[in-house]
Amino acid sequence: MNTKTLDEVRELFKNDRFAMKSGAVIDEIGEHYAKCSLEVSDSHRNALGAVMGGAIFTLADFAFAVAANWQEPGVVSLNSNIAYLGMAKGERLLALARCVKNGRTTSYYNIDVEDELGNQVAAVTMTGYRIPFSEH
Repeated sequence: MNTKTLDEVRELFKNDRFAMKSGAVIDEIGEHYAKCSLEVSDSHRNALGAVMGGAIFTLADFAFAVAANWQEPGVVSLNSNIAYLGMAKGERLLALARCVKNGRTTSYYNIDVEDELGNQVAAVTMTGYRIPFSEH
């Protein structure tokens, strides 16, 4: 297993500009695992005051990217599916990405998005594709 520190992984992903400008933060890493969070601000809310689906998906996608790439970069999303399960309460979202299957070229992840009160906000699945080394 790659032994990068959390600070080294944060440095690796600092150029993920959309996630960074959205406020996503890497909180924890583990073997094909990542926990990321987002402090909800007015810019993340829709016209009704709820957290925008795109903000929730951005956090889930970022958690997937970190979990799938921090040890061995080169995985991109091939397919994503999100089910919005409830309104976020509180001011912080958490996304936990866990690898279900890590094959030679494809991988499959579950990402659970919760609010700071522990309510599940979304369930996400993502299939990753490992780009052959010569392509990245």
